[in-house]
Amino acid sequence: MEKTSPRDLIVKTLKEKSSLKQSVYTSTLQAFNSMKAAAKQMATDLKQEAATIDKRLVIEYKDKGAFEFELRVAGDLLIFAMHTNIFDFDKSHQVWRTSYLKEDPFRSYCGIINIYNFLNDSFTYNRVNDSGYVIGRIFTNKENHYFVEGKRQLGFLYNDFVHDTLTPEAIVSVLESTILYCINFDLYTPHFDSIKEISVADMQTASEGMQIKTGKRLGFRFQADNDEFS
Repeated sequence: MEKTSPRDLIVKTLKEKSSLKQSVYTSTLQAFNSMKAAAKQMATDLKQEAATIDKRLVIEYKDKGAFEFELRVAGDLLIFAMHTNIFDFDKSHQVWRTSYLKEDPFRSYCGIINIYNFLNDSFTYNRVNDSGYVIGRIFTNKENHYFVEGKRQLGFLYNDFVHDTLTPEAIVSVLESTILYCINFDLYTPHFDSIKEISVADMQTASEGMQIKTGKRLGFRFQADNDEFS
């Protein structure tokens, strides 16, 4: 039996993995651009509807470059960021138990779109100590199949990797679920013991930039949200 040379193995790997990753990257970027367009249209529509309720409500879309966009919904700021690398799953991940991946293991290579939730005031007032949260991660592969890891409805509505594809309709649905989660994820007052002592320097900084640390669940691990709402 003829031994495979290192050069042949390099070419084989480039063909099987590197080229595949380029295809997944292109597919993910196309999906992200579709998500940008959907978010921009959604912001326009919601802005008109919000104006009939309360003119103080701000709904705004901002394009932040090729791999990021923002969606402000009242006091919440959602940041969508596409990772430029392609990832595989650990062999212990549940996706490997599906016939979908057993038939073609290369279906496991996915691009990722991360969804972050911040308070808009954190950026408006430059409160650099404030906390934000990753509330969802969208995974999509070479066949445009996708699933979402996330909080509450984001985690259980979009988890059929075998059958679901990231269509324009699916993108709108994910965006709507993301907005619903955020506007129902309320700001809790921190525990008194966590704020009862403050230094002069902290108070001066707070007075200058309102930078006393704020987060939607300050004083609680993010896991606590999962326990409370799941």
